[in-house]
Amino acid sequence: MASMARDLLSQESVDATLARITASATELVEGCDAAGILVLHDSKVETLAPTHQLVIDNDQLQQRLGEGPCFNAARSSQGERLFRIADLTGEQPRWPHYVPQAQALGVGSVMGFLLFDDDEDLGALNLCSRKPDAFTETSELAGWLLASHAAVAFSSARTHTQMEQAVATRHVIGEAMGILMGRRHLTEHEAFDVLRRYSQENNIKLREVARRVCTEGSLS
Repeated sequence: MASMARDLLSQESVDATLARITASATELVEGCDAAGILVLHDSKVETLAPTHQLVIDNDQLQQRLGEGPCFNAARSSQGERLFRIADLTGEQPRWPHYVPQAQALGVGSVMGFLLFDDDEDLGALNLCSRKPDAFTETSELAGWLLASHAAVAFSSARTHTQMEQAVATRHVIGEAMGILMGRRHLTEHEAFDVLRRYSQENNIKLREVARRVCTEGSLS
């Protein structure tokens, strides 16, 4: 587990970090056949770094039905930080439409952990097994430890990526301003104002306007 934590923090991108998280789940959590990270955008499900098609199918099923354990775990407002369901059959009253269709997909038991840091909820790490009663208390403990490390690594990787994107955006905007200043004999303030107005009037993000200037040399 310590080696896995170091490995997570050494990944070079958010995608690589997430892929290592889910791969670690299948390696370290007893009974786990497939893993993925479910993120909700309003009520739309996005499956990140799935290790098997079973995870994608299970997430899409829950989105289509609007119910299910992984779907609920990712909706942090409900306060559900962990779930471990040994036998889906016993949960049919809770999710009457989801349970029989999940079993038809080949899901025998599921377990999930909300990924969160001090500032925000990041999604849910979901583990699937094709067998009933696959997950034990030991599996749950391993899952909790993995989810704790994963949340920190996920948040750190995403923050790093956002910082890189911000720096790249500033660079492109600065380059575009330089082009306009040279060709139109504008001041720095006037060049930025040209980019800003074009962005607002045409409903195009400022960085895309700047890229257009850098590529085409003008906005005309």
